[in-house]
Amino acid sequence: SKPLLWLQSFWLGSISGLLIIQHVYGAQHPPFDPLLHGTLIKPGSKPPTTPVKLKKVSTFQEFESNTSDAWDLGDDDDELLAIAAENLNTEVVMETAHKVIQNHSKLQEQHKFQEEHLQEEKQVESAELTSIDNRLVKSVSEGHTSNNASESSSMQRSQSLPQTSTPPLVSGMGDCNTSVTPALTEREASRLDKFKQLLAGPNTDLEELRKLSWSGIPKRVRPSAWKLLSGYLPANVDRRESTLQRKRKEYFAFVEQYYDSRNDENHQDTYRQIHIDIPRMSPEVLRLQPKVTEIFERILFIWAIRHPASGYVQGINDLVTPFFVVFVCEYIEEEEVENFDVSSLPEEVLQNIEADSYWCMSKLLDGIQDNYTFAQPGIQKKVKMLEELVSRIDEQVHRHLDQHEVKYLQFAFRWMNNLLMREVPLQCTIRLWDTYQSEPEGFSHFHLYVCAAFLVRWRKEILEEKDFQELLIFLQNLPTVHWGNEEISVLLAEAYRLKFAFADAPNHYKK
Repeated sequence: SKPLLWLQSFWLGSISGLLIIQHVYGAQHPPFDPLLHGTLIKPGSKPPTTPVKLKKVSTFQEFESNTSDAWDLGDDDDELLAIAAENLNTEVVMETAHKVIQNHSKLQEQHKFQEEHLQEEKQVESAELTSIDNRLVKSVSEGHTSNNASESSSMQRSQSLPQTSTPPLVSGMGDCNTSVTPALTEREASRLDKFKQLLAGPNTDLEELRKLSWSGIPKRVRPSAWKLLSGYLPANVDRRESTLQRKRKEYFAFVEQYYDSRNDENHQDTYRQIHIDIPRMSPEVLRLQPKVTEIFERILFIWAIRHPASGYVQGINDLVTPFFVVFVCEYIEEEEVENFDVSSLPEEVLQNIEADSYWCMSKLLDGIQDNYTFAQPGIQKKVKMLEELVSRIDEQVHRHLDQHEVKYLQFAFRWMNNLLMREVPLQCTIRLWDTYQSEPEGFSHFHLYVCAAFLVRWRKEILEEKDFQELLIFLQNLPTVHWGNEEISVLLAEAYRLKFAFADAPNHYKK
């Protein structure tokens, strides 16, 4: 059969065709919730003996307040307010959220058109000014004016040309992948001020920080925000510096204690696998730097030794990269991170980046470590949840995959394991993690809904493919290379809509 033939070639690393189907590794899975996923419980299993407290009925005010910063304010406000007094039902939620997403897309298209039109006007104006300037130069040269006149005309020319200035290196919701960043919009500047005020207070309100961070964190404050959201730094400002010094010292004590044992017989297999996996990381330019390789090897080996229950599993290496890149951005301004020579940073700075990346990655993995145990049962459950969810929200896509014998495990294993890092550009991953760190169980439970929204996003292309092999190749090589924050924001809004409708009403999609 097709799946059997595919499996034989899949684990060998390739199948017949133009492209090689990539292998998958690792796992991500949230704590299993029998209330939300009752169909996954085996027949005959005992129901929970502890009485379950029913959730109170949500109001639209709660929904609106929770999502007020998930998309730009626009023409949909009146529509939201018109039904604010009504109790929610899932039909209203889905219809309203869908309209919000449509309005968001329309506004983005209008903004893009206006920007292109403005750019064309500037180019025309610049050409006209240059033409006037050329005529002025010709007139002066033909008149054989004096040196003073020449200097005067030169000054006039310089004044007539458009003045160019280098904007300050600031950013709204982007990452460090752009070396020249445009000036902040009024909304972005306002959001940056809110972050600064929140982080500067004597005790940062972490709940307020999560709400503000859900729709993206400005680059300037992202390193501090991530350290707070991950639980690495305390909310109290006065304790932060001492905490950083203590944790950094503790990490390098681990390095001194354990790292020399990497070539011991009982640890050499772990170290060898780490050494093999690091060249597979993204971005390519960054991973090829010897200094980066050295730092990543230490981080991953120390984590594996300190967590013997799971040890090192392929794919964990990817989870260091976003933290490392974000924390490098704390110390550089005018360079692209992917092309920046990390070894040019002072040794003390590199040590700080290494220790901070280790602790924040450890905090992330503490919540999902049970997915990396033997045989990785967590990832099997998570993929099964995705299959069940997609069958309810888009039965046509689910049936199409089933008819062509494409199993969710064949493409979604990597989605869960690497948190979509292999599916979208690094800047999109960093933007995703802004929201994941703002959501309860963001890296596990909310990630399920992001994956569902991500799959359905390609429904048109999926339904057009009529062949098992072509379907699988497409799903493992999705065309997201040009994706940016806009695409990720819409994806997150759709995921939140699914979560709100499905998690609070697990029977909503049942036939």
